[in-house]
Amino acid sequence: MAELPGLLFLGLIGLAGGIAVGSGLVALLVVFDLIPRLAQLAYAYRNSAWFESAIICGAVYWSFADFFDWKLGIPLQLPLVGIGLLDGMFVGMLAAALTEVMNVLPILAKRLRIGKYLVSLLMAMVLGKVVGSLFDWLVYQW
Repeated sequence: MAELPGLLFLGLIGLAGGIAVGSGLVALLVVFDLIPRLAQLAYAYRNSAWFESAIICGAVYWSFADFFDWKLGIPLQLPLVGIGLLDGMFVGMLAAALTEVMNVLPILAKRLRIGKYLVSLLMAMVLGKVVGSLFDWLVYQW
């Protein structure tokens, strides 16, 4: 019976953390208008409910997968290369979308007066991300 207050406290902390993360996700989607922008880029204004449903279903599915400790048993390592590639593409596209929505690079180039070096700045960012990811994956993780 003495464990009950500790378990209730842990449950309250977990609930508060979930609410904080969920609020952050909703703020990200609403403030940056990611779903309307995605519908605009895909020329699918009528199907924006599908985009919203996909995000909700993905969040619920992966929450259950994490909560119930589901494992993806893939015996071969070759499919993992494709999955890693798709994960990297997703993260890169999300970063590019946020950069595009916030117009960070044009403002940075204008304020630092490096507009003519913008392509070099972009290439340095991309190559730095690739080299850092490869170092982390190939050297640091092993």
